[in-house]
Amino acid sequence: MAVNLKKGEKVSLTKSNPGLRKVCVGLGWDTNRYDGGDDFDLDASVFLLGVNGKVPSDANFVFYGNVSDPSGAVIHSGDNRTGAGEGDDEQVRVDLQAIPAGIERVVFVITIYEAEARRQNFGQVSNAFIRVVDEATGAELVRYDLEEDFSIETALVAGELYRHNGEWKFNAVGSGFQGGLEAACRHYGVNV
Repeated sequence: MAVNLKKGEKVSLTKSNPGLRKVCVGLGWDTNRYDGGDDFDLDASVFLLGVNGKVPSDANFVFYGNVSDPSGAVIHSGDNRTGAGEGDDEQVRVDLQAIPAGIERVVFVITIYEAEARRQNFGQVSNAFIRVVDEATGAELVRYDLEEDFSIETALVAGELYRHNGEWKFNAVGSGFQGGLEAACRHYGVNV
């Protein structure tokens, strides 16, 4: 049975699930009625961070244009340009045991493609969520429904996997910021 988290809550994944190795992180969303004339294209991105909170190299930024990190531990499913349908809109597969020792956190960010030009923000998005599924069993382990109102933000840090005392944990972050993907890249040390 999945643990439903609220903003800021953390839960151990590997302590309560011994032997957990591969997980699928699903991200989903719906868009509200919008009469701006442009389609919404939301994108999931992943930043593999070292102890300093930055990517060791640009290759540790995983997104639709770079679907795998150098170790092959994190693999993006690719870009879903419509977000139509039920369930996960984009997925990221993570092999927890294959993540290099120097990586402390794996951060999942959702951004709106060309948000400024299209005058779009997360206030126009509803039912956003992030969930972690055990790939071996298909069981949903953790779910975080992002219920906050992000009326001006164009990038959203949904959650993160992080290493603590040899265990992998999940943190329901739920923080938004302006500037879209470029701002997220700069924040985490990706050269843009």
